Amino acid sequence: MAEAKSNDTVRVHYTGRLEDGTVFDSSLQREPLEFTLGEGQVIPGFEEGVMGMNPGESKTIEIDAERAYGPYRDDMLLSVDRSQFPDNIEPSVGQRLQLRQPDGQTMLVTVSEVGDAQVTLDANHPLAGKNLIFDVQLVEIV
Repeated sequence: MAEAKSNDTVRVHYTGRLEDGTVFDSSLQREPLEFTLGEGQVIPGFEEGVMGMNPGESKTIEIDAERAYGPYRDDMLLSVDRSQFPDNIEPSVGQRLQLRQPDGQTMLVTVSEVGDAQVTLDANHPLAGKNLIFDVQLVEIV
């Protein structure tokens, strides 16, 4: 039986959870996730965990924050004047927004604090600084 190796395109089903058991994502109710090993399409720890698996095999992969979405960085917090928000947007904690940067690229941020004059936006990935656990099944090597 062939083992998954670099440059193989694989299809996997997975359930991702935090150390406290909270499920943050799962492919079980949709098509398996398809990606090519070695191309950096998924977080490093996930890709490393799938390497060497055989079709039909299942396993649990534990990934520390460094090999997932990286550490939580305080320098990714932005304080913005409330007056800079368009009139049709009333910021609320937990709200996800898309910002356009001066170079034209966009980035996703989460409203983390709302004050009378200032709004704090968090540009960290929502899973930054968290260790992740994935239950993975290699469905097939395409």
